[in-house]
Amino acid sequence: MKKGEPVDRALKRLKTKLDAEGILEEIRRRRAFETPSDRFKRKLRTASKRNKIRWRFSTDKPTLILDEAAD
Repeated sequence: MKKGEPVDRALKRLKTKLDAEGILEEIRRRRAFETPSDRFKRKLRTASKRNKIRWRFSTDKPTLILDEAAD
C-alpha cells in the first residue's frame, strides 16, 4: 500500500495484479477435482484466446493492395 492511498484503491490494484498473473483463476480451478476431459477443454479455450490475441497483434496479416485489385 502506498503512503496515503485509500484502502479500496490498494485492493483494486492488488486484484488486478492477481488477475493478470492468473492466481485467482488457479485457486478457483484447484478448489474442485477436474476431470481429464474438462482439463482438455479448458486448455483448448485458453489456447484459442491466446491465438486470437496473437493473431490480432501479428504483423503478417493479409492486406489488400488496391492498385493490384483494380487490374
